Amino acid sequence: MDALFDEFLHVPARLSVVALLAPADWVEFGFLRDTIGTSDSALSKQVTALCGAGYTEVRKDQDRRARRTFVRLTPDGRRAFRRHAAALERIVAAAAQSPPGTVPGSPEGTATA
Repeated sequence: MDALFDEFLHVPARLSVVALLAPADWVEFGFLRDTIGTSDSALSKQVTALCGAGYTEVRKDQDRRARRTFVRLTPDGRRAFRRHAAALERIVAAAAQSPPGTVPGSPEGTATA
């Protein structure tokens, strides 16, 4: 396995969140929820886990109409996402270079069943 592969970020829900946050500054919680297609509680759980790892931060704003929550990647979160994405790209590239019917990285290109 690639040394930069991040098991924590590879959880599909977390990977979806950080991928949406990567090109942006602050992103509204509702936009994340709707784009990913998840519930408030499921997204909140993943954002909390990402915050606990130091990958995201949350800001709550109150205006005249409503309270809004925004999320963004921290600098550590951006670096972790870039490293993880690069690891995934290397894994995909290795698989593309392997002869059909072999397992990339296995001893002497062991054939799959």
